[in-house]
Amino acid sequence: MINVIFTIDYEIYGNGEGSLKDHILIPTYHLKKLFDQYNAKIVFFVEAAELEKIEEAKSDAAIDDIKNQIAILYSEDHEIALHLHPQWYNGKYNNGQWVLDNSEYNLCILPEKRIAQIVDQSINYLRYILKSSDYNPLSFRAGNWLFQPTQPIANILLQRNIKIDSSVFKGGLQHQHRLDYRPALPNGYFWAFKDDVNKPDVNGKMMEFPIYVNMVPPWWMATGKRLGLQQKAATKSRTLRGTIYKLMDMARPLQPLKFDFCRMTLKELTDMMNKLIAEDQQSPELFKPIVAIGHTKDLVDVETVNLFLSYLKQREIKITTFQEIINECI
Repeated sequence: MINVIFTIDYEIYGNGEGSLKDHILIPTYHLKKLFDQYNAKIVFFVEAAELEKIEEAKSDAAIDDIKNQIAILYSEDHEIALHLHPQWYNGKYNNGQWVLDNSEYNLCILPEKRIAQIVDQSINYLRYILKSSDYNPLSFRAGNWLFQPTQPIANILLQRNIKIDSSVFKGGLQHQHRLDYRPALPNGYFWAFKDDVNKPDVNGKMMEFPIYVNMVPPWWMATGKRLGLQQKAATKSRTLRGTIYKLMDMARPLQPLKFDFCRMTLKELTDMMNKLIAEDQQSPELFKPIVAIGHTKDLVDVETVNLFLSYLKQREIKITTFQEIINECI
């Protein structure tokens, strides 16, 4: 049985550039309107650190509209989840530009006390936005998918009742940040883990719902739509060193093609789902939660998303959230 979980990272660019209105507010408005037509819910991974710092610096006039939008999404039962780019918390806003602290780029390698401080601060900020002292995120996604090393961050999240991570994309490799999700390739559609997110552990109390991927030759991803979005992102943040590391990451015959509903063409989306449907026919009794990812700043083609939702409806594929399936999976 297939369930699709649409997740979207609610954020501007990771170096501080971008407009809240253009890169979050308006895309989310259109996405919510579309999903409402299908009576479907989305998991919004809200990047709490950047929003808190933007509000503190008064650097973007749309921040109040953003806070109101998040509260509305929450009130209408979309899932509000935690997303973190920790380099924001020591960031400084000078002369109209953000200078972020890249020494804290990977939350997982920071001292345990600092990790806990950042997680607590971000949860408290979301509670403030939602005007709910009882709010607690169920799921987490690390900035730039960096969930290695897995400890101590996994225990810190569990202590705050965050039971799900969705940072892994099987086959993922980033030399620059020592990320390696290739060992997760043989794993199932989801798994419990303890000390290493790559390794299923029946004694683990936290669960991984990986972003779904297909391993494909690199040239399969060279669509005009994806290359255009990648070029846009590169002009915002890519350095020479980063480009070299990226070439190292790409120097292998197969690459992970993420189930990215903002970057993929309709044919890519339906081809990926057709393959999954064929797999499901071989094991219909096996529960298959399939995580799709998007970014608000990448949502430039709403019609493709609309057509894909129509495709899922025609094939009676259920759209769900982590909150709806967590008990079944445990």
